[in-house]
Amino acid sequence: MKEGIHPNYREVCFVDLSNGFKFVTRSCVGTRETVKMDDGRELPLFKLDTSSESHPFYTGTQKSVNDMGGRVDKFLKKFGNKAAAK
Repeated sequence: MKEGIHPNYREVCFVDLSNGFKFVTRSCVGTRETVKMDDGRELPLFKLDTSSESHPFYTGTQKSVNDMGGRVDKFLKKFGNKAAAK
């Protein structure tokens, strides 16, 4: 392989800012900060707004369209089969 053309692929600590959940994986993402892990390693730190630990789809707190105040029923009463006919 050619030297100097490949990104720096290394272990990176990702932290979810909404709940503090941390996980370590290998990545090429650029970072400016580092974090000291519990086992003594110092890893690059990348901050996330959301992860699978806090996203409503993965946590099961996502609201269904049918359960949001009867919006679907309200639409069907207003437009009926007119929308389905087109």
